Amino acid sequence: MRPSDFLVNITDPLTEEHGVSLSMLRLDRIHPIVSGNKYFKLKYYLKDAIDKGMNTVATFGGPFSNHLHATAYAAIEKGLHSIGYIRGYPPSALNNTLKDCIEWGMELNYIPGSEFNSLQNKLINHPPTNTYIIPMGGYGLIGMKGAKEILAFKEAKEFDYIVAASGTGTMAAGLLSTIYEPQQLILLSTVKNNFSLQEEIMALDKSLELKRNQMKIVFDYHLGGFAKWNNALIDQMNLFYSSHQIPTDFVYTGKMIYGFYQLLTTNFFERDKKILLIHSGGLQGNRSLKNGILHFTNLE
Repeated sequence: MRPSDFLVNITDPLTEEHGVSLSMLRLDRIHPIVSGNKYFKLKYYLKDAIDKGMNTVATFGGPFSNHLHATAYAAIEKGLHSIGYIRGYPPSALNNTLKDCIEWGMELNYIPGSEFNSLQNKLINHPPTNTYIIPMGGYGLIGMKGAKEILAFKEAKEFDYIVAASGTGTMAAGLLSTIYEPQQLILLSTVKNNFSLQEEIMALDKSLELKRNQMKIVFDYHLGGFAKWNNALIDQMNLFYSSHQIPTDFVYTGKMIYGFYQLLTTNFFERDKKILLIHSGGLQGNRSLKNGILHFTNLE
């Protein structure tokens, strides 16, 4: 199974009007549960845990975290126990993400927001016995190593622009490390005022400095903040699905699509260029929306 097996072409009136060739790498289809970039970011963390003889992996995230969700399933597939440290207090009712994590054997520990970062730093520096710590979002060189494989197919060289949503920047670092001159990586930040993102990406590998000018981060399409949404976003997601039968999520890939088409209409992209959108998965998060808001399920 190669990433190129999930490469699809997209044509619509706007791409034709603005003279670009558009494709999408549908990483959401690479695994039924551990989908998208999580498949790549977790790959070498889990291998390292097993190689070191650990029997437990522990990681961090919010109560709707795709990363926690993917880690819980990936761990049980590898025969590992998992622990999830959840930012916040125990909810009055479990959401679908947390229910799945529990079903897959993840032990949940709720940590007040004021203590969350300090606990993560403490456990990373002093992990419990037989417990392997995976940083939140898979951030780190090991997560980046997996993300490097996302563009490891020959057709990737043909694109002028690589476009992706970005959270922690781990996937972005992997993508940036593997693009060719003069390809451009366009990141749409899903976090409000996340202006430290570029330096967090660069901090993962000093060699990325050589490609700093090949990356541009757009901060205009978070739509109010992480996991915030409005009717314009939902309309764009529904339109994209009705046009191309590709589901997106409202936290990451929906905002990427929304931002991409906004940029396209402002002539951000040069004509006669080839553009690759990275579908980074995370569709399970849509289950937090009321039924009927989206005109599709997550399993298309």
